[in-house]
Amino acid sequence: MLAFLDIDGTLTPPGSNAVPASAREAIRAARAAGHRVFLCTGRNLGMLRPVLACGFDGAVASAGGYVFCGDELLFDCPMTERQRETAVRLFRQEGVFLNVETREDSFCDEDVGAFQALSAGAGGSELLRWRRQMEKELGFRPMAAYDGTPVYKILFCCARPEQLAPAREALEGEFFFLVHDEPAAGCLNGELINRRFDKGRGVKRIAEALGVPLADTVGFGDSMNDLEMLQTVGTAFCMADGSPALQRLCGRTCPGVAEDGIARAFRELNLI
Repeated sequence: MLAFLDIDGTLTPPGSNAVPASAREAIRAARAAGHRVFLCTGRNLGMLRPVLACGFDGAVASAGGYVFCGDELLFDCPMTERQRETAVRLFRQEGVFLNVETREDSFCDEDVGAFQALSAGAGGSELLRWRRQMEKELGFRPMAAYDGTPVYKILFCCARPEQLAPAREALEGEFFFLVHDEPAAGCLNGELINRRFDKGRGVKRIAEALGVPLADTVGFGDSMNDLEMLQTVGTAFCMADGSPALQRLCGRTCPGVAEDGIARAFRELNLI
């Protein structure tokens, strides 16, 4: 069996690298039993390294833009320079708050005052807490330090849908504009993801490389950015405290991070 685990909200609390001891032991035991366990995450390689150290067989990183199995690189697809420049320019002209992710680093707009103003509405304190936690635990760097390294994904945050319209008009044929309703109502928080990849296609690349049928794969996620992964695997679990819409689509749930959900699901599946 191949198991694919999202990180934030699935394997760890959102914005954290703290993998529960129960999940660490379950991953170790499943691999010892001959199963293979992979991360499948929107995080870039740099952000997932602390979690990767728990013991995994590879990862679908950057929402499918960078995929590896063991020491073999299976897929590597950053944005073109034109795509990056167009996206940043059109977001900037509309006052959209940005993070850009390279393979190893994440760069965040450093105008905290503007971010506080954006997050002043419903749920704003949670949005600001989330941003500060991401900076502290995941090592976000100020945008001024960005050096032109190829970008795999752009995260955006704004107050109104119309702020995304110019970028949508220019780039929607090439990119998904994935908008979340978390971590805070009252703000549009989302990701710009290349249509050439997604988490589901990352799962397929690893399964094909290993000669494992998709029927023998299982995936775990908590939010709608895990949808393609969970539509691709043979067995799909949504965390019980995850997106209600995703729970309805999956049909199967397991307890959340704080309730040892991954370990309990691994036992249910006889992986350990």
